[in-house]
Amino acid sequence: MLQELDIRNFAVAEHVRVQLAPGFNAITGETGAGKSIIIDALGLLLGGRADPDMVRTGTSSARVEGIFRLDGAPDGALAEALAECGVEPEDGVLIVSREVPRHGRSITRINGRAAVQSTLAALGRRLVDVHGQADNLSILRPAEHVGYLDRFAGLDDQRAAVAALAADLRAVREQIRRLSDDDRERARRLDRLAYEAREIADADLRAGEEEELREERRLLSSAEDLARLSDAAHVALTGGARSASAVDALGAAAENLAQLARLDERMTDTAAMAEALQSQAYDLARELRAYREGVEYNPRRLEMIEERLAQLASLKRKYGATVEEVITYGARAGAEWGDLETAEERIARLKEGEAALVSELGGAASALSTARRDAAARLAAAVQREITDLRLEGGRFVIRFEPRVDPDGVPVVLPPLQDIGGDPSPDAIDTETFVAAFDRGGVDRVEFYVSLNPGEPPRPLAKVASGGESARLMLALKAILGASDSVPTLVFDEVDVGIGGRSGQIVGGKLAALGAHHQVICITHLPQVAARAERHLAVIKRVEGDRTFTEVRELTGDDRRQELAAMLGGATDAHLAAAAEMLAT
Repeated sequence: MLQELDIRNFAVAEHVRVQLAPGFNAITGETGAGKSIIIDALGLLLGGRADPDMVRTGTSSARVEGIFRLDGAPDGALAEALAECGVEPEDGVLIVSREVPRHGRSITRINGRAAVQSTLAALGRRLVDVHGQADNLSILRPAEHVGYLDRFAGLDDQRAAVAALAADLRAVREQIRRLSDDDRERARRLDRLAYEAREIADADLRAGEEEELREERRLLSSAEDLARLSDAAHVALTGGARSASAVDALGAAAENLAQLARLDERMTDTAAMAEALQSQAYDLARELRAYREGVEYNPRRLEMIEERLAQLASLKRKYGATVEEVITYGARAGAEWGDLETAEERIARLKEGEAALVSELGGAASALSTARRDAAARLAAAVQREITDLRLEGGRFVIRFEPRVDPDGVPVVLPPLQDIGGDPSPDAIDTETFVAAFDRGGVDRVEFYVSLNPGEPPRPLAKVASGGESARLMLALKAILGASDSVPTLVFDEVDVGIGGRSGQIVGGKLAALGAHHQVICITHLPQVAARAERHLAVIKRVEGDRTFTEVRELTGDDRRQELAAMLGGATDAHLAAAAEMLAT
């Protein structure tokens, strides 16, 4: 729900903070007081177009911030919208802000993260439904109508089953399309894959081979230096034609120290050290001789290594950054070659599966459509009763089903066109077998139609209803759909346009009942409506000097009674008594 709306430097409002409650919230005020500012600011917050004219005179920018509290983990469409935004509510709270500078682009943030207007608009439609202005009225979007009907009928599971079959059929058809590409293109692809797989296979690659070859090349390239250095070290230890042997010198020193230790025991450790050094020098000389004899100077092997590294580099340029990636690419190429080689057999098997899915989806979609049409008769009759209560005299509500013929669709047994409305038992309409277009929602194109004048044929809702009539039609639908509607906050503006006190009592009762399942915010001119609210807010305009200011106050007790009396025509004893009676009932 919308917990708080904070408006700064917006139109004539310097700073307005609106604290809202769960259930039914009524907003009242004199004409021109600025009630529309709340709706306009909310529209901006929900992703509406930003206009520099919104900025209060004398200030550099306008800012609107809304705090939304989500009860429990979000699910369904709201969860999807949050996932697309990459935002997670913190402790169940979502903070949305919109800043409009006098010059430059507007700035949008969701829980502190920057967002674009289209993202905010998609999220806003799942948080708040505003009824009374066409740019955010969900009832005027035909794509939403089948969702209303499915929620009313409890067809979510049946619709999910159809969606799964539709996804399977599209996946199978995509595989067939990919395998059935132009034969010449497939032949070229086969030749290329065969060449690539064979080239990689013939190379007989091994993971880690390149690193081993580079190390071996380094040693072979340094063979002369390795031999020279190890030989010089060996000569220094064992002696040569012109030098004495370090091993013999250490041996002589060790013998002399051994004799010295026999004469002076204090030299015993020193003699032992000399003997150990002589032994280590001997072992070192032996290891150097073995290393020198093992140094290989092999120009042919070095040439072979260079050729192999060049081959690996060539393969990496074509197939991957590393030898391991080249090996993986070769495996994939071989597998795809096998798939294409047996494409005709696979296409035949896939087409058998396609035929079975077409038949199964056609049956499931026909059953879903039949269930929808049965539910549409009940929904239309219920809405018809509601709109009569709401003083839309002569109004007629119709739900139109109009599947589209598509040769690539699925066979269904349905009426090709059917209008359902008013009568809970409409005349039977002959069914036909035809091939209908499908999507994840089935084969139905569902749209709400309405006629508001006797004798006028029903027309699409968006083309007929005015602001107040749309709001009342939406109220009629919401009253019936109740808890099945997923949008948590509903805003009604102009819902009481053109109706009197008796009808206002009915509208107020329906709004109060709707508040059991949603947060309802209603801007109203009728005291009969405002009296039913759980929280009553008044918009007040005042003038100080040459500046206009707007503020919002919560009304309780006698202040609320005085406001209702003023809405009735003035604070007379009769009006005050009537206001008290409204609040009491």
